[in-house]
Amino acid sequence: MSETSVADLKLIIFQLKGKEYAIPVSKVRSIEKVQHITRVPSSSHFVKGVINLRGVVTPIIDLRSRFGIEEESYSDSTRVIIVTLEDMEVGLIVDAANDVLDVQTEAIEPQPEVVGTEETNYISGVVKVDKRLMILLDLEMVLNPDEVRASQGIEG
Repeated sequence: MSETSVADLKLIIFQLKGKEYAIPVSKVRSIEKVQHITRVPSSSHFVKGVINLRGVVTPIIDLRSRFGIEEESYSDSTRVIIVTLEDMEVGLIVDAANDVLDVQTEAIEPQPEVVGTEETNYISGVVKVDKRLMILLDLEMVLNPDEVRASQGIEG
């Protein structure tokens, strides 16, 4: 394999209930501390509400509720990762944002066949680096823009 075909991918690594997850840095706008979240009536159970982030009303999704993991109260390490998808900014509440990793695309393996967990619908692969195993999320499935827009009362 020639060296030019090995592409590096930059990933933001974050934690949910002790597991490490990854999303491409290219989709991340910023990482924020949790701030006041305004609830939105009749939104999906995983949409916690909206925040005013530098003048932009941004919907906030709690990834624990999205994945069917029991919720926990926020701590000093809880972060909101602001991601962009299809011209929409969304905040993802995570337990902690750990670090940024450069990985080679061949370090990404297809999702293992696991049944019975909600989060398997949102996984695009698994990343192995040294002894660490990180779950690579499929943001389009996690965010499901139509579902998020509907919960904001915004038509697609």
